[in-house]
Amino acid sequence: MHDLHRSTKNRKGFYVKMKFFKTKNAKQEKPFFVKYFKWILWFSLSFYFFLKFLNNHDSGNINFKTTIVNHSHRALSESILHQPKNNQGLLNDMKVYVYELPSKYNTDWLSNERCSNHLFASEVAIHKALLKSRVRTFDPTDADFFFVPVYVSCNFSTVNGFPAIGHARGLLSSAVELVSSELPYWNRSKGADHVFVASHDYGACFHAMEDRAIAEGIPEFMKNSIVLQTFGVKYQHPCQNVEHIVIPPYVSPEKVQLTLSKSSIDGRRDIFVFFRGKMEVHPKNVSGRYYSKRVRTEILRKYGNDRRFYLKRHRFAGYQSEIVRSVFCLCPLGWAPWSPRLVESVALGCVPVIIADGIRLPFESTVPWSDISLTVRENDVAKLGNILDYVATTNLSMIQQKLWDPKLRQALMFYDDVETGNATWEVLVALSTKLDRSQRRSRVSSE
Repeated sequence: MHDLHRSTKNRKGFYVKMKFFKTKNAKQEKPFFVKYFKWILWFSLSFYFFLKFLNNHDSGNINFKTTIVNHSHRALSESILHQPKNNQGLLNDMKVYVYELPSKYNTDWLSNERCSNHLFASEVAIHKALLKSRVRTFDPTDADFFFVPVYVSCNFSTVNGFPAIGHARGLLSSAVELVSSELPYWNRSKGADHVFVASHDYGACFHAMEDRAIAEGIPEFMKNSIVLQTFGVKYQHPCQNVEHIVIPPYVSPEKVQLTLSKSSIDGRRDIFVFFRGKMEVHPKNVSGRYYSKRVRTEILRKYGNDRRFYLKRHRFAGYQSEIVRSVFCLCPLGWAPWSPRLVESVALGCVPVIIADGIRLPFESTVPWSDISLTVRENDVAKLGNILDYVATTNLSMIQQKLWDPKLRQALMFYDDVETGNATWEVLVALSTKLDRSQRRSRVSSE
């Protein structure tokens, strides 16, 4: 090693000579490739960078269709990174294509950080998780479903701070017009294999007041699609007359984890019955509508002075610390039947007391709601105290044992990644049962 170093120390480098053939004079002659190696290398690199420049220049003018086509070219290499892992078979090797819409339809709204953290934020969470999911395909010709990522819940009213979704129909219609004009997949199935999120009071009817929601109905262009919505009931209702999957409302996993880091889920629970939220003394509002069908008003009237009931009407940022101290958490309907309290109660180990007639709960095939919660009819609110006393003295410990299973918390919460058993995974499992709507599957089966 040292001799080699000494023999080459005065050289700028070294190379290995290879004898390819001999001339008549036995002189060694360099082959063409070796002789002109520098020039070939220079030409190759120049040509590569020239092509790269042509492909990327004027990127500000690349349209939606060009972006999709470029992604299709990446599909082969990307698919290596998105090979199925364990449990992928449960999804029947389903593939989802995520449209890359202009930022005005989604990410521009994230400038307000509430957009990704409020109770309607599942539209943001599902989109983010799918972007990193192994079910995602970059080749639209290989997709079973097409996800249309439009955030419609992040337009917060300057008057009351609540999400104002009056623009939802126009924004969604514009997105559909874009994808249907630039690519053939919407028109091919008439939107049947396209997926939207409608995480609002009355789902795809896009209005908080039931009578207005019913009157306006589901937008015509969405009626053939699949809607992921928090609204679900077991009876006939115009706002769920669309192919849909009932999903949980959004609750921040980080906030839940922070609460549990301070108070163990099986720790002391010194509050017997808990509720914090809107409870109107006079429930009929200026529009003549009765909030919560007067259920919350009846709870306040009947149990406002009952020491077993911890009822608070005002907001408190740290109210999760109260849930984790409570045995029973009331989940009465508001304007719509569902409530984020359903998820918060399960996540923090408080037995949900569901007061919303006919409600259909999220992921009923996975979450054993009848084993971990109580259901009280709206007309039986006056009997609430006796009902909860009876449960507390009979099978409360059995309910809590099942409720405190961490798998239930995971199933109802949306995380940054799709992992087996979390809420976005459960959405995909439910979606895989609708593969008969996939144009790709129909094509393959007919061949």
